[in-house]
Amino acid sequence: MASETRPARDWSKILAPYRDPKTSRSVFEIIVTVAPLLTLWAIAWALHARGWWWASLLLTIPAAFFLVRLFMIQHDCGHGSFFRNRQANEWVGRIAGVFTITPYHYWRQTHALHHATSGNLDRRSGLGEIETLTVEEYRALPSLRRLGYRLYRHPLVMFGLGPAYVFLISQRVPLGMMRQGWRPWASVIGNGLAAAAGLAGLAWLFGVAPVLIVNVVTMLLAATIGVWLFYVQHQFEGAAWTRNSLWSRDEAALAGSSHYDLPQPFRWMTGNIGIHHVHHLSSRIPFYRLSAVLNDHPELRAMNRLGFLESFRCARLTLWDEAAGKLVSFREARAAA
Repeated sequence: MASETRPARDWSKILAPYRDPKTSRSVFEIIVTVAPLLTLWAIAWALHARGWWWASLLLTIPAAFFLVRLFMIQHDCGHGSFFRNRQANEWVGRIAGVFTITPYHYWRQTHALHHATSGNLDRRSGLGEIETLTVEEYRALPSLRRLGYRLYRHPLVMFGLGPAYVFLISQRVPLGMMRQGWRPWASVIGNGLAAAAGLAGLAWLFGVAPVLIVNVVTMLLAATIGVWLFYVQHQFEGAAWTRNSLWSRDEAALAGSSHYDLPQPFRWMTGNIGIHHVHHLSSRIPFYRLSAVLNDHPELRAMNRLGFLESFRCARLTLWDEAAGKLVSFREARAAA
């Protein structure tokens, strides 16, 4: 069982009181995220313009974390959990998407699909998730496709080339939704045009080189952090996947999502997204109330807990072994053949 004290299905009702966002707190979270981000960028642009490029690049590191935090605000808007008012969520999500170069409406649809199918072996869509094959599926592939999957799951690709591809290339086209009318296209094209216009305006004010270098590096660092967070939230030792006949949303939330217990200030900088099992149990809880859930319900704190150093072992997990009921590495799968 995912929980030794309560059935998973009971948690949705228990967590319902935490789903109420506070407008003043949400506005405060926007201010303490956007103001430092813009300040860091402005200082970095000025330093780069003076020739101190090394100092400007150093500032892209904290800027990347604030950009990740802005993405978490966009994320909560997509779940309708950041404001009570639907239009407030929509507009803040759209504007944040220009900074994160993430088309809000298209991303919201793919992310909703992730929540609806997470941990379900029969409903893997490839949208809004990291592709994960079973051992048997991998063995059945022809040699060339096996090589492709091995390259895709290699850490240098997954956390190196992958983030740049996702945020700078694949999100410029509504993959998986190209035939679903004009709305997905409007989302990705509108986001791309707005981001390009914003960069052009900044380049006119501060210079092309400082803006492009500082903002591109910030974006790439933030994208890498984001992909890593998403990876360890579902690809960890102890994660559970089931076939559709045995799958339930609440069980999948608890058994298939980790509690990535990051030290401060990284927990704050990543919008508590490491408390991922609680987020999947009740995605309408604003990120600034997730810590209160753990404080009030300590039994959730130890569940699927993953520390920072031990999380690096997750990078080797590449396949789901249905017979063993666990994620395994390519080497483990080969040894079991």
